[in-house]
Amino acid sequence: MHEDVSKILRTIPSMDKLLALEWVEGFCTLLGRKTTKLIIEGVLENYRNDVLRGNVRDVNLKFLYDEIRKALDKASRHNLTPVVNATGVIVHTNLGRSCLADDVASDVRLISSRYSNLEYDLERGKRGHRYDHVEWILCQLTGAEAALVVNNNAAAVLLCLTALAGDGEAIISRGELIEIGESFRIPDIMSFSGAKMIEVGTTNRTHLYDYERAINENTRIVLKVHPSNYRIVGFHSEVGRRELTELAHSRGLVVMEDLGSGFLVDLSAYGLKGEPAIGQCIEEGVDIVTFSGDKLLGGPQIGGIVGKKDLISKLKKHPLLRALRVDKMTLAALESTLRIYLREDYAKIPTLAMIMTDLERLKAKAEHLANLFRGILSKDDGWEVEVIEVKDLVGGGAFPDDELSGFGVAITPPDTIGPSKFAALLRQLDTPVVANVDQERIIFHVRTMGDGEDVLVSSEIDGCLKELLLWGNSQ
Repeated sequence: MHEDVSKILRTIPSMDKLLALEWVEGFCTLLGRKTTKLIIEGVLENYRNDVLRGNVRDVNLKFLYDEIRKALDKASRHNLTPVVNATGVIVHTNLGRSCLADDVASDVRLISSRYSNLEYDLERGKRGHRYDHVEWILCQLTGAEAALVVNNNAAAVLLCLTALAGDGEAIISRGELIEIGESFRIPDIMSFSGAKMIEVGTTNRTHLYDYERAINENTRIVLKVHPSNYRIVGFHSEVGRRELTELAHSRGLVVMEDLGSGFLVDLSAYGLKGEPAIGQCIEEGVDIVTFSGDKLLGGPQIGGIVGKKDLISKLKKHPLLRALRVDKMTLAALESTLRIYLREDYAKIPTLAMIMTDLERLKAKAEHLANLFRGILSKDDGWEVEVIEVKDLVGGGAFPDDELSGFGVAITPPDTIGPSKFAALLRQLDTPVVANVDQERIIFHVRTMGDGEDVLVSSEIDGCLKELLLWGNSQ
């Protein structure tokens, strides 16, 4: 080894000296001494390799300490962290979909921190069934005979197809062979379930006689699937539920509908029309309906299954159910959310509250946020702040053709910073903020910002503003 390189390596502080530093001891409390030591060792190893490669010709202790601090700080932060959703997309899949109501979160904490009667019948003093806690409520709210929940809607579809059509054929319109997200593809789910997929009609038009011609002795299910964000416009037709169920039932077949999102209340008063509620599908004769819990329902992630009692009984007895079952925290959150629906206290469910917020309130909220920003973002420094009209979205694949009128705050940063850099800074705040970048502006949609988040965001921006301006001017 070259003498100069050896000399540089010897000047790197020892592990004992580093662990004895006051600020490192603080990380030992957060991470544990063993983990802290491993992280520091990783930084030192990279530094030594740079020395051996000739990239470092003298030990810079400040740089080394900064690298160690950054590595320890990153490891100390929770990977899953709250963020401010300023995108205007209410059911934002990447940001966790629906937020739970405060009362619901309290119920989850209570149940998760203590023993509960998850699978224990308190009246009989014997083993019970975890699904009983929500089945009656789901039946009350949807008009179904029976109900069951699994861990997500994809699982609900898979369970139903496996248990009810795994030994036969399932008929579906070609216009409903959709892909959702990265991996939920209807043909793949049907294949995995064991059911043989029978496509009928064309991409844009399917008629009742298409279904009728496809029915044979191997047919088990007629499947309808919500198109999510996919829509066919123009020359298009599909078969209504009542016609389809009448045909299927006359042949002794089951009609199943995957609603994707699914909701329990009429949202037409808020400009959202054209999609069926869960109860409407049951009323129109559908035998099995599946839906998500963390979209328009406004609860936890579950796959809801409601329908005929004899069919639900088959699902409950299927061995696949155990692999798909939900835990006590999920059931606590779902029951608490559903009880809000029973009381018809819809404004307490954050997802519905955001949809139902009127324009005047949104405008006042935007003006208040703009005033907070104007108090810290000086026009003399090149900042522009204005209240603007925006279009918000429901998200989660529901009502993709409908927009909700709203208000937001547009910030145009100085040229030295620009919107992309400012957006990156917002994502690095102690409470990260995800906002929209529109040409030269950052736009905060206030509909999806929670109470108190306006003050939080402005305060955190104020705290790092000087550093941001200095950084921008140095570029």
